[in-house]
Amino acid sequence: MKFNNIRLLVNNFDTCFTFYKDTLGLECTWGKLGEAYASFNVGVPSGLCLFKAEFMNMAIDNTDTHTHEHIQDKVALILEVDNVNETYTFLQAKGIAFLTEPKDMTDWGIRVTHFRDPENNLIELFSELSKKQ
Repeated sequence: MKFNNIRLLVNNFDTCFTFYKDTLGLECTWGKLGEAYASFNVGVPSGLCLFKAEFMNMAIDNTDTHTHEHIQDKVALILEVDNVNETYTFLQAKGIAFLTEPKDMTDWGIRVTHFRDPENNLIELFSELSKKQ
């Protein structure tokens, strides 16, 4: 087995597509607005994919599923950036509401900040502490 991608099962595809493409500025490698599937380059070509949750529910015969927004996080996207502070400031200016301000996690050797996408998925941005912040 080998890693292929992370797939987020989303309820509002177009909102999430716009968020990852336009707000975060990720390169879309497949798909477009109005479709059911898209992939983005996250340092791994097509490493992050969006897929309409309703289609996955049909694929696994789970059409009775109800949307629950306030449950324990099941997925966290971990994205490395060159400079957490600069990226934090840049994304704040685009309207991102961060859960945490940039902080050093010395035991982990990284500086981090956290926020959520429009579907409430947890995202962590990090850079190595050895790099100038």
